[in-house]
Amino acid sequence: MSSTLGTAPRPLLVHLLFALALMALAAAWWPPLGVVWAALTGLLLVLVAIDAALLYRRPVPTVQRSLPSAMSIGEWHEQTLRLENPAGSGVRLMLADVLPEGLEAREPLVELALAAREQRRYSLGLRASKRGVMDLQYVDLKLIGGLALLERTLRVSAPGEARVYPNFHAVAAYALMSAERRQAQLGVHQQRRRGEGLEFFQLRDYREGDSLRQVDWKAASRRNQLISREYREEQNQQIIFLLDCGRRMHSRDGALTHFDHVLNAVLLLTWSALRQGDAVGVQTFSGPERWLPPRRGGSAMNDVLNTVFDLQTTEAPSDYAEAVTRLAQRQRRRALVVLITNLRDDDAADVPVALAALRRTHLVLVASLREPALDVALDAPLIDLQGALRLAGLHHYLDDRQRAHQSLRARGVQTLDVTPAGLPAALVNKYLDIKRAGLL
Repeated sequence: MSSTLGTAPRPLLVHLLFALALMALAAAWWPPLGVVWAALTGLLLVLVAIDAALLYRRPVPTVQRSLPSAMSIGEWHEQTLRLENPAGSGVRLMLADVLPEGLEAREPLVELALAAREQRRYSLGLRASKRGVMDLQYVDLKLIGGLALLERTLRVSAPGEARVYPNFHAVAAYALMSAERRQAQLGVHQQRRRGEGLEFFQLRDYREGDSLRQVDWKAASRRNQLISREYREEQNQQIIFLLDCGRRMHSRDGALTHFDHVLNAVLLLTWSALRQGDAVGVQTFSGPERWLPPRRGGSAMNDVLNTVFDLQTTEAPSDYAEAVTRLAQRQRRRALVVLITNLRDDDAADVPVALAALRRTHLVLVASLREPALDVALDAPLIDLQGALRLAGLHHYLDDRQRAHQSLRARGVQTLDVTPAGLPAALVNKYLDIKRAGLL
């Protein structure tokens, strides 16, 4: 299916018309030239009519679109357009993709040439600046007439669906390295002591540095050599992400929103927890309602990814009480509940009360995003009285915010106060600390 958007003159026709206009001015001074001008004008009109007739009688090329099954936000991906020229003669054309908001093309306008009845595939770059499912419907084709005097612009149907997922590769390079180092260190500590959160893993030969409490004396007597017990963090535990999708998460720093950083952290901690043998679930609040019960195994990562990839923040206020009520009804077994939000200075009284019901059953971790602009403002030099007043107000705000965190910690709630970019690594390391200490 196609529709005509318009017909326009080509540069050649514009130049010929300009030449005829100059000839008309010259004919005003030398009348015999007027006969030549009239003949050339008539000839040009005939040629334009022929070019227009050929353009409108020409069969329209067809376009089929093939998109990647998954795209990462901020990364270039290749889509494939399959063009077919059904006409019995060649055609020159220019192609422009019609993209929804949030998608950009590497090549905004592509000039192509197709021979008679030729089929050809073209790869064109796409990059997304937001997550979610985006429908692509059309491409614009600008057909060039055989005499190169006119061009006809058509909008041709070329449907496709782009599924844009979070891209956490940029932060994962540091965060995963940090997590791996922490896990290696934890492995050493686990071999030296048995904590409440550790379970027996295997027997192995005694190594220098093992404590005597690790020695299995029965196995040592049978083997006539020292044998140590090796422990690992307890598996089969559960982690529930409680994601604030309200207006507090609507901010943007650079290319990514705060919520994009949140999803990076969710996916990274999901990957780490699944490697530890734990199950991961998700509940949202103050926005699109999603609930994924805790899952483990090979498909769990995809389950979490498909649950959160198209989440967008809203203008709704953060309703912690409703979120806690819904989660308490859904999740009976003890779990690590990771609430990711942006605590404000006026939350010192309300949030601890809202979380009280969860604390009776679950271990609660509140990860609060701190705007990087606050740190920048703290480091800015003081040059006038107005700047000093702003700094004093900022310290007052941060003190109130800190009291909100202290109020949570006093009630047994774990807390994190980090910038959005620092959240993925901080959240994984906090989870590993909790596993090591056996708090869950």
